[in-house]
Amino acid sequence: MDVPIEKKRFPKSKIILIVGSILAILLIIFMISSAGGSSRLNVDAERISISEVKQGIFQENIPVSGIVLPITTIYLDALEGGRVEEKFVEDGAIMKKGEPILRLSNTDLELSLVNQETSVYNLLTQMQISQNAARQNTINKLNQMTDVDNALIEAERIYQLNKKLYEADAIGRQEYQESENNYNYQKQRKVLAEQILKQDSTSTKEELQQAKNSYIRTQNALKLMRKKVGDLVVKAPVDGQLTSLDSEIGQSINKGDRLGQIDVLSGFKVRVDIDEHYISRIYVGQIGSFTFNNQSHNLIIKKVYTQVNNGRFQVDMQFEKDIPKEIRRGQSLQIRLALSAEKQALLVPKGGFFQQTGGNWIFKLDDDGNTAYKTDIQLGSQNTEYYEVLNGLNAGDKVIISSYDNYGDKQELKLK
Repeated sequence: MDVPIEKKRFPKSKIILIVGSILAILLIIFMISSAGGSSRLNVDAERISISEVKQGIFQENIPVSGIVLPITTIYLDALEGGRVEEKFVEDGAIMKKGEPILRLSNTDLELSLVNQETSVYNLLTQMQISQNAARQNTINKLNQMTDVDNALIEAERIYQLNKKLYEADAIGRQEYQESENNYNYQKQRKVLAEQILKQDSTSTKEELQQAKNSYIRTQNALKLMRKKVGDLVVKAPVDGQLTSLDSEIGQSINKGDRLGQIDVLSGFKVRVDIDEHYISRIYVGQIGSFTFNNQSHNLIIKKVYTQVNNGRFQVDMQFEKDIPKEIRRGQSLQIRLALSAEKQALLVPKGGFFQQTGGNWIFKLDDDGNTAYKTDIQLGSQNTEYYEVLNGLNAGDKVIISSYDNYGDKQELKLK
């Protein structure tokens, strides 16, 4: 009779131990695989950008924005304050030098002009009175001088006659002595009269010169006052286009307020904003280029403004050759500003890879183009299109230049 044999069964605890060991082994394998330096990732070749490293002409440049402005702008500031009484033209008008733009009124200035004119008239009248008095005084002095001359002549005649008579014992000594004393007195009187007349002449000349100087100063003050009143009519200082005029009739304008500006239409310049990082590398004479209507044009830096505002500074650039006819004031231009001379260099196109790698490595494709490997590189200068390759790549190498956001720390990419 057959004896049934019982099947041996593994204890439950042993089964749990075996399963746990297997899971632990799988976990270890997964961790080793995840941490391994040769991890790879499959990527869709249609979703990446591949470019070829090439040898070519390289020039370091930076992209900057510029605004087209008139070559010269003359600002119109109120030389005198007042109330806007009349506007002769509107904003945007083409002006000729000297044409009126608007008229202000200022009663204080106008009253001052009237007072100044009255002062000049009064001074002129006083000068005329003084001159007449001086002439009359001079005439009186000359008449006195004539009397002195006549008295001297008569005293001399009597003295000479009495001298002869005295020598002939025809008259006494007393009479002779009187005539001699009178003669000497008249001579001294004439000397004194001549001195008085000379001093009077000098004094009169000085007074007249002082009066003349005072009159000239008053006249100059009057001219200045008339000019100040004339400045109430604002005129175009040069030929050009009137812009930014926003004054209205009845508006009160203070002295020094900006009324508008005149744009000289003989040419244009471009005002460019540049990051302060480049301030030490920007100088007069540098060249920038831009494309307008499918044609390339060059600009040259003519002036550098070294004042930094909000991390940026400005330069003025002028067109190197003819200005494009379609260029208009206020137009924005995208400019490539050269920071170095042209040279031969190994080039890789710019792309999103730089944000993750900092230019320290890149994915380079193998010869069959199916696999890309992480490769250490060294980049130099850059421009708006390329990076300069200093080390790690050769001409003809193909690299992935699109963004590496989804690649993590993968060392190898498999292209599908």
